[in-house]
Amino acid sequence: MSILGKEIRLNRLLNRTSGKLLSITIDHSIARGIQTGLIPIQQTLHKIVEGSPDAITMHKGIAELCFRPHVGKAALILKCSSFSPYQPDMDTWVTDVEEAVRLGADAVSMGCIVGGTHQPEQLRQLGIMAKQASLWGIPLVAHIYPRGNFIEKKAQHSWENVAYAARVGAELGVDIVKTHYTGTSESFAKVVEACPARVVVAGGEVGNSIEDYLRMTRDIMDAGAAGVAYGRFVWSYPYIAELLQVLKFIIHENGSFTDAVRMLKDLVGLKS
Repeated sequence: MSILGKEIRLNRLLNRTSGKLLSITIDHSIARGIQTGLIPIQQTLHKIVEGSPDAITMHKGIAELCFRPHVGKAALILKCSSFSPYQPDMDTWVTDVEEAVRLGADAVSMGCIVGGTHQPEQLRQLGIMAKQASLWGIPLVAHIYPRGNFIEKKAQHSWENVAYAARVGAELGVDIVKTHYTGTSESFAKVVEACPARVVVAGGEVGNSIEDYLRMTRDIMDAGAAGVAYGRFVWSYPYIAELLQVLKFIIHENGSFTDAVRMLKDLVGLKS
């Protein structure tokens, strides 16, 4: 029964046409402090849903308070842990799989920071979460980053460190690993090769323009990624729904970078 449950939920999570994932995260406030793009959260969530992503990741309180009008329009991924501005390399539990099932979540997600003092505890938590998710038949997404205090900042995006982080997720039973981009399609292809689980890429800070993110999206799909799990650069953009349409064009329709840039300009021009 649990295996069937996971298949059903994965089918809700992944795009029916491409089998890929375009997920948007709005779980940032505990981890990074209050950000203006998420105020008011109801308005931001409405704009995101208008763009029809495959899934949205949020914490349980936001799900309870804000997601009800959007049920059935995007899959719900419940975030079960968080770091904070005060403990940036330590994710801690804030809920569990049972509560995710009660809320109707299609998947659960957990953070894991490797390469630092807290790695042993992080791995223990992720392993337990993977067991819970398997018992309940719910997919597990892990946000795994090599940014512990033993890793220099300039090495956090090296393909070796990112591949290690991704492989940790696969080794512990994670269904979808969300991690850093390594800077090139060729180097990220090595990460995908090293990880038998699905690998998606976080947005982070890759450049100075929206074109940089569109280029990254095209490059990671060419590298064999299973999709993306973007946050800040999407919901801080003035035209959220239009940007999501363009990202879907790249991810689900295999659209080119050049056509994607042209498409966004046309959509924004119509909106302006």
